[in-house]
Amino acid sequence: MALSRKKNPFAADHLLKKIEKANENEEKEIIQTWSRTSNIIPAMFGHTIAIHNGKEHLPIYITDRMLHHKLGEFAPTRTFGEHPKNDNKSHPKKDQKSRR
Repeated sequence: MALSRKKNPFAADHLLKKIEKANENEEKEIIQTWSRTSNIIPAMFGHTIAIHNGKEHLPIYITDRMLHHKLGEFAPTRTFGEHPKNDNKSHPKKDQKSRR
């Protein structure tokens, strides 16, 4: 999706303050955030940001290829268990012939 020329990318104020503070002190600590709607901006490059997925914080290292994406895109909220062992829908019955 293309960005609007009228609007700037959104980043939460509290997150920007934490990143500016880390840039000034040249610290490489993990920054925790609940703001999944914030866009990734160039000031975030090289930092590890722990993004909340509803249950825990997932640490994500920010690179230049993530520019203008949302933080929530990199922390999935749902976990896939596995397919059930007795799935009759995926295995056709042996006595039925496949039709072409």
